[in-house]
Amino acid sequence: MQTESKKSTTASEDRRYAKTIENSRRLRWDIDKDVFRGRQFDFAGNFLPDGLSLISKMAFLAPGDARLLSQIQGRTYANVFGLVERFINAKVLELSREHWMGDQTALEALVGFSQDELRHQELFRRVEQMIAAGMPAGYVFQPKPDEVAMAVLGKSTWAVLALTYHIELFTQVHYLESIKPDASLSPLFKDVFLYHWKDESQHALIDELEWPRADEKLTPAERDQAVDDFIALVGAVDGLLKMQATEDVAYFLANATGRYDSRQVEEIGQGVLRAYRWQHIVSGAQHPRFLKLLVAMTTPAQIEKVTQALAPIVGATA
Repeated sequence: MQTESKKSTTASEDRRYAKTIENSRRLRWDIDKDVFRGRQFDFAGNFLPDGLSLISKMAFLAPGDARLLSQIQGRTYANVFGLVERFINAKVLELSREHWMGDQTALEALVGFSQDELRHQELFRRVEQMIAAGMPAGYVFQPKPDEVAMAVLGKSTWAVLALTYHIELFTQVHYLESIKPDASLSPLFKDVFLYHWKDESQHALIDELEWPRADEKLTPAERDQAVDDFIALVGAVDGLLKMQATEDVAYFLANATGRYDSRQVEEIGQGVLRAYRWQHIVSGAQHPRFLKLLVAMTTPAQIEKVTQALAPIVGATA
């Protein structure tokens, strides 16, 4: 188990926590006044850009069906964020205990992080309600947030922070490289992820402080177990993505206007799973900042273990 020794923050770390507080105050936003602004989702547009949905690889889809599949994927994309923020918030609150009687700047940064995650959960609950009102009945998001959160929080803090950092990095890449530049997307859907990105850009900076703090408490044997825990968490995420991809493809086929043969149906299933793996695993695991910090805290043998575990997933998205 992890040791109980605590490390005070350095002056440099304190400045970095303070910077996230300053940035968060400047970027603070309101769900109704800034994001929704009385608008509804535009179902004449796509929700997810092709850089995330990978729908262009399914060239046989009718244009309306391609748009529908983008909207289904976008709905699931939003729901996945609502799911992961349940366990992220719980872990952040747990980490804040270490600063209760110490660095109050770090404590304020973590409390602000938690407040952001609660606002995000409300945002994505409302997004789901609004999208549900404009799409055919029958969509099901299979993972249960509380059950998933309990399972994740049963792993080591090091592993949970690794998964969290990976998520908050890919959130930024997705928005900046794919969502922001795509003019074909529903304007409201784009704005949801604009404001989400603003917060996550600060959360990743806090992860870069808290993950190494957790690492410093570990013995070599505990770190080796933490690496195994991270691998197990990625495997569990992949299992959830497989389950949801199957659910989403069935929903798509029930509502598509085109009729697709068995080969095309198989290709749709493979394409949706490939997209979900790219979105939620590979794009974060291959992020340079994630890799740099991971390598700094682990041995070559542990890096090889992670690489081998991820290889089948990475290969399936190629």
